Amino acid sequence: MTVNHHLTEYAGLPVQQFDPETEREGLPDAGAVAWRVASAFEEAAFEEVFADFVETVDTTGVTALIIGYWNMSYDSKESGPLEPLVAAAERLPNLRSLFVGDIVMEESEISWIEQSDISPLLAAFPRLERFGVRGGNGLALDPFRSEHLRELRLESGGLPAAVVRAVAASDLPNLESLVMWLGVDQYGGDATVADLAPILSGERLPALRHLGLQDAEIQDQICAAVAGAPVVARLESLALSMGVLTDEGAEALLSGQPLTHLKSLDLHHHYLSEAMAARIRAALPGVEVDLSDEQEEDEEWRYVAVAE
Repeated sequence: MTVNHHLTEYAGLPVQQFDPETEREGLPDAGAVAWRVASAFEEAAFEEVFADFVETVDTTGVTALIIGYWNMSYDSKESGPLEPLVAAAERLPNLRSLFVGDIVMEESEISWIEQSDISPLLAAFPRLERFGVRGGNGLALDPFRSEHLRELRLESGGLPAAVVRAVAASDLPNLESLVMWLGVDQYGGDATVADLAPILSGERLPALRHLGLQDAEIQDQICAAVAGAPVVARLESLALSMGVLTDEGAEALLSGQPLTHLKSLDLHHHYLSEAMAARIRAALPGVEVDLSDEQEEDEEWRYVAVAE
């Protein structure tokens, strides 16, 4: 599995690709769409495209913004989208949803996406309710506090442990959904179950209703930790999918605290036996369980869904 499609909807709004050639009169209402701003490989620099966006669109009405591809070639001196975004913060006073890195495989493999320290973005846009990032290469984050953030999504083929620890140390009293693609050590995904402990305790996440700890080569260990995690009791949905989940991890889940209160349990892309899959379905008759994308039971070759 790879990321093959750009977002077509974000924050409940249809996505509108910004085209610098479009006249102002031909644009939709600024608040009626989620704007996607991106540059093309070896063409205009992202800073130029974003400057055109700020000058062309009534940015005071923009509530949702998606940052797509920016030039990441080795001979490019582009700094990426962070600096122009932070510089434009005053011109985006109503921005509530921001996704950085809506980049598909044809543009860049997820492990090649060059991210940076995203802390300045969170400081520049303190009223964000939804924030997402794709790519873990160079990604950094300091612990932060937000009264407004409700959704945090980090997609990566290898999420650095330091970033996971920063999320775990953040105070997010109104966060309802947390999704992290942890990835593999080969691409920088070196987080351990111990790094997840503050998240699983739920102490700083009183409003959390959806938790996704996904795409991990340590998926069995995560399942064992989740089985006794206090945060699970208040969840409505749980995603432990996309990783190297075997019967060992599933057995830990079934032997742990009840999961019958969940509305949904996502385990797609797994290495479970048919017997174990049947046991899970039987144990959770009222839960929507996703056991699709069954992988071959080969102990030597097991892969997460998204890595490189």
